[in-house]
Amino acid sequence: MARVVLYMAMSLDGFITGPDDDKENPAGRDGMRLMEWLGPGPTAGEFRPDSAESRIVFDECMATGAVITGRRTGDFAGYWGGDHHDGVPIFVPAHRAPADNPHPRVHYVTEGIAACVAQAKEAAGDRDVMMHGAYTAQECLKAGLLDVIEIQLMPVLLGQGRLLFDNLPPEHVELDLVRTLPAPKTLHLRYEVKRG
Repeated sequence: MARVVLYMAMSLDGFITGPDDDKENPAGRDGMRLMEWLGPGPTAGEFRPDSAESRIVFDECMATGAVITGRRTGDFAGYWGGDHHDGVPIFVPAHRAPADNPHPRVHYVTEGIAACVAQAKEAAGDRDVMMHGAYTAQECLKAGLLDVIEIQLMPVLLGQGRLLFDNLPPEHVELDLVRTLPAPKTLHLRYEVKRG
């Protein structure tokens, strides 16, 4: 059964972008530092981490069968041109769908986060669903719909920017640390969300 997995590179002080992130600079000022675990940049049009440990996580990301992204994250990324990876569908929880959607694989779901997750899981089949976006991840966590948190913890203190967990549910959320993969440029931490 498909699980919803948040993959997120984060600074040690909890930031997922630098300050002043916008459409022209989605990672914010100095935020691309968080992406260094992916390697030096596109090779033959694709990122591919150098270290074996980082490749494990990267390959898991690319094996997902659907993507859920927040509207802001999707807008900033241009919805990856309508193809995040391997032609999988992209689901966006939204209050309303745009009048013009140039990407047939991008689906705007206006019935709430639970409906968005249900549609993404159905589309993914027996593969996991990749999640992008801090706000959307927090909404999923509040609704009890986020299954796994995969953090690429980067050895840097950004000091400012966009926090991953700045709007959590009032009750604390218990996690099980199920995997650690030290890599040269990051520490990969995989947590399963405990269900009450």
